[in-house]
Amino acid sequence: MNAILWLPRVVYKLYFLILFAGYLILGYPFFHWATVNEARFPIAFRRLNNWSKFLTFFSGIYVHKKGVGNLPKNQPYVLCANHSSYLDITIIYRVLDDYFVMMGKGEIRNWPLFNRFFTTGMNILVDRESRIGSHKALEEAKVALDKGHNVVVFPEGGIPDFIAPKMRGFKNGAFKMAIEKQVPIVPMTYQTNWKLLEGVSFFTGRAGPGICRVIIHKPIETKGLTPYDVHELRAKTRAIIAGPLEKYYA
Repeated sequence: MNAILWLPRVVYKLYFLILFAGYLILGYPFFHWATVNEARFPIAFRRLNNWSKFLTFFSGIYVHKKGVGNLPKNQPYVLCANHSSYLDITIIYRVLDDYFVMMGKGEIRNWPLFNRFFTTGMNILVDRESRIGSHKALEEAKVALDKGHNVVVFPEGGIPDFIAPKMRGFKNGAFKMAIEKQVPIVPMTYQTNWKLLEGVSFFTGRAGPGICRVIIHKPIETKGLTPYDVHELRAKTRAIIAGPLEKYYA
């Protein structure tokens, strides 16, 4: 079966890459203008919303969102999501309408075009190989929260090198930050992205149109929590995110 599906999957991925890059190439002069000044970041963010809608529409991906009403209003929050697909970063701009700052792995620096949104200060790159670099990224994220911006984190630290829907262990940074700033954690589950554009292998991984199912869970309050509660908060968040995956793929 995999041999039969190999060619259409590769063709679909190449088509997706053309859509992904084509929009960014055509819009690059605008994106360059919008990212040279922090005051224009919200303008670039809105265009990224449109980019995500463009990609999902023309690639045949329908985004089904559940629990949007759970997103906190009038206060910043840290949103934590599982990470199993190259779609995850793209679709987050389709899921969340309110401005946010994303923490992304340092490898994004090497992504042509898209790296513009991380190397200009609009989003934050995390150097996972450096304790100093990771600390610096967390400090930048705290500044974003202080400014009233929401922060998006993939606490697994990257796409697992095994087949989803299994998840890696979560790193502590997002939970330390949320407790220090006393802002809520919002768990979010991507249920089906790994089947739409699998992150394990470009040539053999799954890929194709379909439904992206997203569940935004109720916020976890951190008011009154201390650094001693980080591990419990991390475990609770991971269990909430994993719940729909375990149920859906049981």
